[in-house]
Amino acid sequence: MSKVAITDYTFPDLSIETQILEAAGLEVISGQCKTQQDLIMLTANADYVITQFAPVDVDVIKAMSNCKVIVRYGIGYDNVDCEAAKEKGIPVCNIPTYCIDEVADHTLSFILSMTRQLLANAKYVQNGKWGLGTDLSNMRGLYDSTVGIIGLGRIGQAVAKRLKGFGCQLIAYDPVVNPTQVASTGCQLVDLDYLLSNSDVITLHCPSLPATKNIINNSTLSKMKKGGLLINAGRGDLVCADALLEALATGHLAGVAMDVFSTEPVPIDSPLLDMDNVLITSHIASASPQSAKMLRETAAQIVVISAKGESLPNVVNSL
Repeated sequence: MSKVAITDYTFPDLSIETQILEAAGLEVISGQCKTQQDLIMLTANADYVITQFAPVDVDVIKAMSNCKVIVRYGIGYDNVDCEAAKEKGIPVCNIPTYCIDEVADHTLSFILSMTRQLLANAKYVQNGKWGLGTDLSNMRGLYDSTVGIIGLGRIGQAVAKRLKGFGCQLIAYDPVVNPTQVASTGCQLVDLDYLLSNSDVITLHCPSLPATKNIINNSTLSKMKKGGLLINAGRGDLVCADALLEALATGHLAGVAMDVFSTEPVPIDSPLLDMDNVLITSHIASASPQSAKMLRETAAQIVVISAKGESLPNVVNSL
């Protein structure tokens, strides 16, 4: 019987995947792999691999003797060495339609929370006070703001469509987006420097790639408007942590809202945790019962498609 190795997962169990995979005559083996050796032991003889966050690196892939496909639970796939998989003839598939609405909603919640200073004002009331819990200058209306979207893929476009109703000016930077897709979003495509210097709020929705890693750094932050807001519900490594801390400490950035980080969980001694103008959530922007069910079903169904010898969807390392 062909084996499906599930390297790690954050779900209560694997009942959804097991039902689909066993109905197709496949055996499920699983672990919560933390080390390279754990991964090699689990996946070396597996026929199919599903992974969530475990680092499926070049050595893990080299040890695979039977693998026909690696499926990533989610949109991003930077925990998988796609080039190593390509060299071994193993397609890597992601799930690009996962959690689009959830992340777009979370982003909008971040933007509204920061512009309306919900956290500061809620804490003010909780402390037994009444009135405005922050300086009036911190209270902003979206109708009078320019929002810059870096990355206008599925989620970036969903964010833009939500923001249209608030009357803000929308600009976007994405060097690979099809311009015909932009019209319905209400965005004006601009270059990165223009977006940085003209946005009151910047929200990040680009993938993690060599070209986008630390796209928010000392240089790009210096080009942002003083008093601007930064939102990141995209990928953790889009933001240089040291540069971010410096921009917050100097007041160049008025505030930040983030759901993703290069190091997770956020270290308990991180200065970000003590800053009143920083709103942090714990990588939960994608979360909903509906999105989790869709994610798990789709990952299992891609394996079944591979087992049937049919053409795979969403191959990110074209062979």
